[in-house]
Formats: sequence, C-alpha cells, structure tokens
Amino acid sequence: MLFAAALLLAQTAPACHGADGTLPVALIGWNQAMPHPGLMLGQAGTLDATDGKATTDFKIDTVGTYGIALDQPGWIDVAPKGGAALVSVKHGHGPDCSTIRKIVRFDLQPGTYTLTLAKLTRPQAKVMLVRD
Repeated sequence: MLFAAALLLAQTAPACHGADGTLPVALIGWNQAMPHPGLMLGQAGTLDATDGKATTDFKIDTVGTYGIALDQPGWIDVAPKGGAALVSVKHGHGPDCSTIRKIVRFDLQPGTYTLTLAKLTRPQAKVMLVRD
C-alpha cells in the first residue's frame, strides 16, 4: 500500500528540469548569479539573519500589489516605516521546481516600508520584491 502511494505521488509530481529553470517572467530576477544585499523590485537580494530574524527597509513608488519572495520557511511581515504590520492579501508557495519557498503579497501605497522576516532556518535569506 505504501509503495502504491509513493508510485502515485511520483506520477503526479512535476518534471523538474533544474531548479529555477522555468520561472515566470515576473520572477526571472530570482536567477541572478550574485544577489545584492537588501530588497529590490525584480532582483534577488540577500539579508543576513540573526537569531532567525532579518529586517530591511524598502521604498514603493507606485500603488499596487507587491509580493515578497523568500527561499526558506519563515514569517514575512511588511509595515509602513514606524507603523504596524499590514495584513497580507495573498500568500502561497513559489512555482513548482523553484527554490522560492513562499511568496506573500501586500497592497502597498507609495512610501517607505520595513520588511521583517522571522523564524528563518538559515543564517542568510534570499528575498525578492515582485509586483503583480
């Protein structure tokens, strides 16, 4: 019975042809050879974590729904600079066969925001700001 379940899962799993090889256009910046420090629209970045937590500020120029992509399990909070955390409008996993573990989306107005990542499992997090 266990073998049959494993066989069924193997048949329904997507055929991966290399991690991050077939990302949608909006996520193509995730494949940068050398991510830069911090959070930037459309480009992968890295944040150093201390005790499972990392924080950075970022600026939004245009109203819209933006997502924070993360490469590992963890909590993603976004708050206006000096304000309370916003309620996310959507959250989910990254695309199949990618190293994006999750993407959490927020409706943002122009201004400066603080990204806080918590409960990270590695000493460095790969992140990217995406716009829907």
